[in-house]
Amino acid sequence: METLSAKNESNFLSVTPSPPKKRKKGFWQILVQQKYLYLMSLPFVIWCFVFNYLPIWGWTMAFQNYKPSRSFGEQEWVGFKQFIDLFQDERFYLVLRNTLAMSLMGLVFGFVVPIFFAVFLNELKGTIFKRTVQTVSYLPHFVSWVVVGGIITKMLSVDGGIVNELLLTIGVINEPIQFMAQGKWFWGIVTGADIWKETGWNAIIYLAAITGIDKELYEAARVDGAGRLRQIWNITLPGIRTTISVLLIMSIGHLIGIGFEKQFQLQNSLVLDYSEVLDLYALNYGIKISRFSYGTAISMFTSVVSVILLLTANGIMKKTTKESIM
Repeated sequence: METLSAKNESNFLSVTPSPPKKRKKGFWQILVQQKYLYLMSLPFVIWCFVFNYLPIWGWTMAFQNYKPSRSFGEQEWVGFKQFIDLFQDERFYLVLRNTLAMSLMGLVFGFVVPIFFAVFLNELKGTIFKRTVQTVSYLPHFVSWVVVGGIITKMLSVDGGIVNELLLTIGVINEPIQFMAQGKWFWGIVTGADIWKETGWNAIIYLAAITGIDKELYEAARVDGAGRLRQIWNITLPGIRTTISVLLIMSIGHLIGIGFEKQFQLQNSLVLDYSEVLDLYALNYGIKISRFSYGTAISMFTSVVSVILLLTANGIMKKTTKESIM
């Protein structure tokens, strides 16, 4: 009987049809099913194409002797002449030095300080005090560089500037220092102003990442006798490592394209050799004197180098930390 029942069971299993394999849905089927999601994203796709990809057509001016009065077909094509002139200009290398110096200082201090600030806020116990500090810290982000430039200039002024007054009061100096008239101070002033303005805002994303860390890890660490510093080193920082890696890669990608707003607002004729960056160089030696092709070549150089830096940083991070944005 046992043999017969086992035989019947095996026959039943042998004739039982296998479940049909699920067919993968095609793109058009997914498009129809999720048509509302695609429609919601369509305005952003159009905006991204119009403002980020369509302007690349203007790069053709870098290979022309562009004249606004001529149509595209009437422009004179000059090949790489604009780039040759760019790399033969001694001013370009001075501007490149300023750009890299301020970028590296901003990358080191402007990237590290928000991380420490976010960790500091996370360790505060008083909810009201914590929220007050966080709110006050990110408010300068919404102040324009025009206002910030005026505040920094007034603070560092030799005529009633709070910095000079404080240094004179505590006896560090005997006479006011002309901070805004000395090129050796300019890079530090720009970096300090940028840190003051953006630290609170940049710390928000780290605070969001910290809130995603499992609280049980901290409880287990406290049970094992770990202090606050050990918890920060072994739980908090590793918990936000992915966020730090992604933002570091993106920061390196913008290493050479730092804009010009803060330099433009804080510069003066006495510190031009230290304040001029690539974007200001393109404005002053390109657009202002109607050398549109030359200005386009500068901007194209900046964009290409930024892409190379981004890909290089992403590749290095992917090999060393297994973190990547691509």
